[in-house]
Amino acid sequence: MGQKVSPIGFRTGVTIGWKSRWFAPKSNYGEFLVEDEKIRRYVDSRLNRQPPYAAISGIEIERTREEVKVLLKTARPGLVIGPKGAEVEKLKNALEDLTDRRVNINILEIRNPDLDAMLVAEGIAEQLKRRASFRRTLKQRCDATMQAGAKGVKVMIAGRLGGAEMSRTEMQIRGSIPLHTLEADVDYGFTTSFTTYGAIGVKVWIYRGMFGEQPSEEEQVASAAMTRARRRRERAPGGGGPGGGRGGRGGRGGRGSEGARQAETQRPGGSRLGTAQRAREAQPEPQESPSSEPQPEAQAEGENQSQAETGGEAQA
Repeated sequence: MGQKVSPIGFRTGVTIGWKSRWFAPKSNYGEFLVEDEKIRRYVDSRLNRQPPYAAISGIEIERTREEVKVLLKTARPGLVIGPKGAEVEKLKNALEDLTDRRVNINILEIRNPDLDAMLVAEGIAEQLKRRASFRRTLKQRCDATMQAGAKGVKVMIAGRLGGAEMSRTEMQIRGSIPLHTLEADVDYGFTTSFTTYGAIGVKVWIYRGMFGEQPSEEEQVASAAMTRARRRRERAPGGGGPGGGRGGRGGRGGRGSEGARQAETQRPGGSRLGTAQRAREAQPEPQESPSSEPQPEAQAEGENQSQAETGGEAQA
C-alpha cells in the first residue's frame, strides 16, 4: 500500500523508449553505464546549473563501436549551439576528453516547454529560490500548462514552504492524471530547489493525452498561440462577450455590451479609430450661409472681366 512508481520507469519499454540505447558484453557493461551517468551529470551541471541556462530536459545516449551519440532535448537550442556553433564544439571536446571516445552531439528543440514536466519543475524551483509566493507560483504554472494543451497536471512541493519552521506538503491538481493507464502519456519531472532556509522538493506530473491521439507539436503551438490571443482579447478593456469580459468595464454593474460601448466612447485611449469615426458622423455638416460680401474667387473673376472690357474699349 502506498508504494509510488515513477511514470517514466513504469512505461519504459512499453510505450516509452529507453534513455540509453546500446548493447555491450558483460565486461564493458559497467564501464558504459558509468560513462552515461558522467555524461548526464556533466551536461546538466554545465548547461543547466550555470549560464547559459539552456533548459535541457532530457539526454539520450546511443553507442556504436567507435562513437557515442548524445541527443540533447532543449527549449533554447540557440544557447546550446552558440554563435557559429562555438558552444556545441566546446561541449563536444569536453565530452571527448571525459569519455576518451568520439562524440557526436545532436540537438532537438522542445517547441512547447509548458508541456515538459522537467522544465515546469525547474521553473517552479527557480521561482521558489527567488522567494516568490509558492501558492501563486503553483497556480500560475498549472494554468499555463493547461492552456498549453495538457489534459491534466499535478504539482507537489514539500519542505519549509515560505520559510516556516515545520516542513509540510502543498499540492495543486488540474484535470485528470491516469497513472495506471500504460497508454496514457504522462510526463514526470523532479528537481530540488535549494533555498536559503532549506531544500524544497518539486514534483510535476503532466497528462498529455493517449499515445497516438495527441496532436502534433505544430498543432500544439498553434493552439497555445490561439489561447494566448483569446486571453489578451478577453483582458482588453471593453472586450470579451456580453458581460464585457474579465477585467473589462462592461462587466461592472451588469452593464454588458452597452456599458462596454459607453466606456469605449468615453475613454480617449480605447478604440481610437471607432471613436474618431463616430465623432465625424455626429458632427453636423457645415452649411453655406448667404452673405452680401463677394467671395475672393468671385471678386477676382469680376476684376478680370472688367479689365478685359476696358481694354476692348481702348482698342475701339
